[in-house]
Amino acid sequence: MLALARKSNESIMLGNDIEITVLEIKGDQVKLGIKAPKSVPIYRKEIYLQIQEENRQAVQEVDVEALKNLFGGQK
Repeated sequence: MLALARKSNESIMLGNDIEITVLEIKGDQVKLGIKAPKSVPIYRKEIYLQIQEENRQAVQEVDVEALKNLFGGQK
């Protein structure tokens, strides 16, 4: 992991087209601004992990149904 120190209104660049700017620092909270192409999805990590878990569950449910159909509905 790369750790960088930035002050308010300072930025970092990720590649050529993603800019992350420190907008505000209040106590233990930091407000960030992110400029990125619309094709780049941006999520808070807890939301990203929730999406990943829901996708895993959906795949498992599809697999069970596919197996039931393959074997004529038998368990």
